[in-house]
Amino acid sequence: MKKEGLFSVLRIFLGFTFLWPFFDKLLGLGFTTAADKSWLLGNSPTYGFLAMATKGPFAFAFKAIAGNVFVDWLFMVGLLLIGIGLIFGVAMRISCYSGTLLLFLMWLAVLPPEHNPIIDDHLIYGVALLILANIKTPYSLSKWWTSLKVVKRNKWLE
Repeated sequence: MKKEGLFSVLRIFLGFTFLWPFFDKLLGLGFTTAADKSWLLGNSPTYGFLAMATKGPFAFAFKAIAGNVFVDWLFMVGLLLIGIGLIFGVAMRISCYSGTLLLFLMWLAVLPPEHNPIIDDHLIYGVALLILANIKTPYSLSKWWTSLKVVKRNKWLE
């Protein structure tokens, strides 16, 4: 397989890394979110992680926003749009940069990481997203996306 194809596989896998938790938290599929804790039943998708899993020097800031409705919506919409953008290869720059920011914030929330004093999967995925941000990959809708008038007028949407 050519490297472009491997970058497509990486892009799609990272997309599912964002899209899966969206559906799990929305519907309570029982993987990390129990059925009775779904967002559709009125539970906060951010509360558990921000209130209980945060540690380190920034824990106070993350605990303070745990369960905030605005943070919940921002997180869930972010997971959905980043996941869709990566899977379909559209809005790659904003998807990759937004995904990197989300992963960096999650890394800050768990400092120091559990298995290594500095590096964990959040940073590795973030670097992978930064690499993908400006790469055109096959098996995507990028040609169609970049042909849209709104995207031609707003290059940041590429």
